Amino acid sequence: MNKKKHWETVYNTKTPQEVSWTQKYPKTSIEFIKSLKIDSSKPIIDVGGGDSHLVDVLIKEGFTDITVLDISEKALLCAQERLGETAKKVSWIVCDILDFKPNRNYSIWHDRAAFHFLTEASQIENYTEKINRYVSEGLVIGTFSENGPLKCSGLNISQYDFDKLKANFKKKFKIIEEKEEVHITPFDTTQNFIFMSFRKKTD
Repeated sequence: MNKKKHWETVYNTKTPQEVSWTQKYPKTSIEFIKSLKIDSSKPIIDVGGGDSHLVDVLIKEGFTDITVLDISEKALLCAQERLGETAKKVSWIVCDILDFKPNRNYSIWHDRAAFHFLTEASQIENYTEKINRYVSEGLVIGTFSENGPLKCSGLNISQYDFDKLKANFKKKFKIIEEKEEVHITPFDTTQNFIFMSFRKKTD
């Protein structure tokens, strides 16, 4: 299956009210990012950000070095259209996270949408190695829990509990905070997530 074609089709044919992941306000993500107490001038990347409203809130919160990465160009264009002139303050990257080759470090790496779509060990290792190498301070990640769906947008996903997620990043990161969240979709169904925040180890 061509992943890029799949996601371009989704964003070209569905409105935000027709996809399950839409959030009016990314409350847990923002709370976890702010709790890391990292200077708002430092670089933050939202991986799999699509047309999420996280970037809108980060701008309002005073973050000045924001990157949004997504495999779908259409998704990022939707976000840019929504932001208007403010979109020029953001770096937009169209790329599959597995193919992403960062040219800089990021103080904070946020992901509520991409990691649980990685279902093969080699994919998870690829992703984790990027974080270990290119994240200098904090990681905020949300995934489907073991009580969450087995598929999203017709694609298989990997479910996680806190121990499994912690174990994946324990080499370079220590856990700061964890939370279960029941996400209410735009069509009034529920999806169970877990969120965790981590800080980069200094030793």
